[in-house]
Amino acid sequence: MNEPTDPPAIGRRVLRLRTERGLTQRALAAPDYTAAYISTLEAGKVRPSEAALRYLADRLEVSYELLATGRPPQLAGELRLRLAEARQLLCAGEPARAAEDYRELAAEAERHGLAEQQAAALLGLGDCALDLGELDRAIESFQRCEELLRQAPLPQRVPALRGRAVAHLLAGDLRYCCYLLESTIDQLNTGGLADPHALLLLYSAVIAPYMDLGAHRRAAQAAELALALAPRVDDPALVARLHRGVARTLLAEGRVSEAEASLAKAEELYRQLRIGTELAHCHWMRGYLRAQDGDLPAAERELGLARELLARGQATLYTQQIDVELADVLRRAGRPDEAAALLTDLLDALHPGRGAVHAGAAHRLLGRIAEQRDDPAGAEAHYRAALDLLADAGAAADLADLCRLLGDLLRRTGRLEEALDTYRSGLGHQAAPGTTTLGPAPAAPPF
Repeated sequence: MNEPTDPPAIGRRVLRLRTERGLTQRALAAPDYTAAYISTLEAGKVRPSEAALRYLADRLEVSYELLATGRPPQLAGELRLRLAEARQLLCAGEPARAAEDYRELAAEAERHGLAEQQAAALLGLGDCALDLGELDRAIESFQRCEELLRQAPLPQRVPALRGRAVAHLLAGDLRYCCYLLESTIDQLNTGGLADPHALLLLYSAVIAPYMDLGAHRRAAQAAELALALAPRVDDPALVARLHRGVARTLLAEGRVSEAEASLAKAEELYRQLRIGTELAHCHWMRGYLRAQDGDLPAAERELGLARELLARGQATLYTQQIDVELADVLRRAGRPDEAAALLTDLLDALHPGRGAVHAGAAHRLLGRIAEQRDDPAGAEAHYRAALDLLADAGAAADLADLCRLLGDLLRRTGRLEEALDTYRSGLGHQAAPGTTTLGPAPAAPPF
């Protein structure tokens, strides 16, 4: 397709507008130009100067921008307004409706050559796909956004890159997620591009894969750096997301009251911004916190509320992940049959390419329940399925715990050599948890 500023495109617009107004070529050209020039221009054989275009735009009673590019003069502003409205739909927990608007906006922006607005629409489409659990579609949208912005400075590409990393995290590819985030952090910090907003986005995003990898110290370091950057960033939604991630690192260190305080800050900001989906994630995290603290009824309430909020927006992948944690609460509360039924329904939906870490957790829980039911063969099958899933994901801390469970089971059933090998494997995972693709932790910001 020709660009709107190509001579043939301009020629077609001049011809159409002149014909609509009933002007001859001579009438349009006079007094500054000739009919022959107009004929050549309409044929697309000459690129008009800016002065000529402004003259013809005045004669045709249209804006210079419309004649030169084919865009209505206010189109860019109108698209920005509609992009903001689509973002509000997404924040309100309606990703399917928001995705329809984003697709329409992306197509319209592409037709008119508005790369900035097209990139923003593709970023929104990727975010919608994340909420809907459509991970391949999310990665595709984020990649198209990055490609559109390939000539832009790196900080402008960070939101799309972060979205792509999150999609890989949800799919269970923890190491590649870390690679994307860590390498970008290093490029920003060592390349003189240490933009606070971009860095805060990346440090906040890298906390979750670090925690899943078992790299708790590195997660805590990322949280500290992000907290130090927060005062430099005027984006309350991003700051709220940071506090949610910080709460997870604090809880891992046993600092429950501080984790609760950080989560309360995030929840307050989300309520002010009316971001329903992120508020649901706060309830999810609080349910996890309550479960770790042993308050199982409160954990069940919080997880149930989070699930209800996310289910309204058809966020199926997230609701399935909540169900795994809810099943653990039910098992610990002495309701193993309910927990097993919930987990069994999830296993077809969670697999290596979609929620591998939570799929592993589901098999682990089913193994625990099978042991309670005196079914060692069933328990072993679930533990080994979980090991396969988590080994592919690289979730070292969970792997070490699973090796302990499987080793204990093998020892109790008299298979001592196999038990010892399994324990050794678990110690190996514990010895170097959280190894990432790059090795050393990413550099700290220069300021």
